[in-house]
Amino acid sequence: MNKLLIAVLLLSYQIASADDIILSKSQLQGMQIKLAALNSKAAALSSKYTAEVVIPTTQVRIISAPQQGLIDVMHVATGQEVKKGQVIAHLSSPDLVGLQGEYLQVQTKKKLAASALARDSELLKDGIISQRRYLETQSAHEELSASLAEKKQALRLAGMNDEAINRLNSAKGLQSGMAIVSPINGQIIEQMVSVGQRVDSAMPLYKIAKLDPLWLEINVPIDAAMQLKKGMLVNVPKMHASGKVITVMRSVNKASQTMQVRAEVQQGAENLALGQFVEAEIQIQAQAQSFALPSAAIVRSGKQTVVFKQTVKGFETVPVMILSEQGGNTLVQGDFKGQEKIAVTGLAALKGVWLGMGGGE
Repeated sequence: MNKLLIAVLLLSYQIASADDIILSKSQLQGMQIKLAALNSKAAALSSKYTAEVVIPTTQVRIISAPQQGLIDVMHVATGQEVKKGQVIAHLSSPDLVGLQGEYLQVQTKKKLAASALARDSELLKDGIISQRRYLETQSAHEELSASLAEKKQALRLAGMNDEAINRLNSAKGLQSGMAIVSPINGQIIEQMVSVGQRVDSAMPLYKIAKLDPLWLEINVPIDAAMQLKKGMLVNVPKMHASGKVITVMRSVNKASQTMQVRAEVQQGAENLALGQFVEAEIQIQAQAQSFALPSAAIVRSGKQTVVFKQTVKGFETVPVMILSEQGGNTLVQGDFKGQEKIAVTGLAALKGVWLGMGGGE
């Protein structure tokens, strides 16, 4: 459309209102305007972004040495699946022997104190001993009970479960080591020590993770991220995985000027690998009064974004807000009823007429 034709149109069009463009049939033909129907039943559009596969923080466990000692057996290695309660290693620990000895000593003293308390209770009833003597015996029993509970808790912290402690009570056989078990179902994703290595208390041995569900950490440009909401669908088509947005973080990466969006993969997590970079599609659901348009129909002038809607006598500009753009289509919100027709070609002439009327900024 050349400048001469636009100039002619500016001289010949009629003004109905500030945003109305009234054109004759011959003018419409000369401008070569083509129309497209407004799609009020717009399917959700999607945008593609690079995402990294990570483990949810609540699904990772670090297995540490409960006592210092020697790792003499390791039953599993990196990559193996484990079940909750499964023995994954064995620790030989001289310190554990000392803790068990202290526990048994206090247990013996507590039994003697219990016998003394029962005896003094009977003597008090018969008036043979004083109330003070009975209270002293009761206090000694209570102190030993507290001490026994403390020693038992120390054994638990050292890695012995209640079953092992009960066997210690009955058999009086001291254990020179302890089995280390997995606290969850998952996969060994890191092994930090090897057989024969001496370890200190709380030294990490294994990292175990539950790998279903997984997270996608998605870096999204600021403008696009501001349109995203919790619950939006996310697909990884090439890996046959899908999930939903769970977090849109309101902090910006200074270097890339992107915001991080986190999605939880609820289906197909087994097809993804930790640290893998994938292409994720975030679907923008059609909202109330949202419509799909060809991107070619969008006209921008300064801060305004409009489309040209056909009317009985010509065209009218309708301001729109862009929700999403993908693959030649744009999802917008605007004052439409849903049956309108929108100009998709000849926009240069229409824009020229509109600006000549004082439209735009």
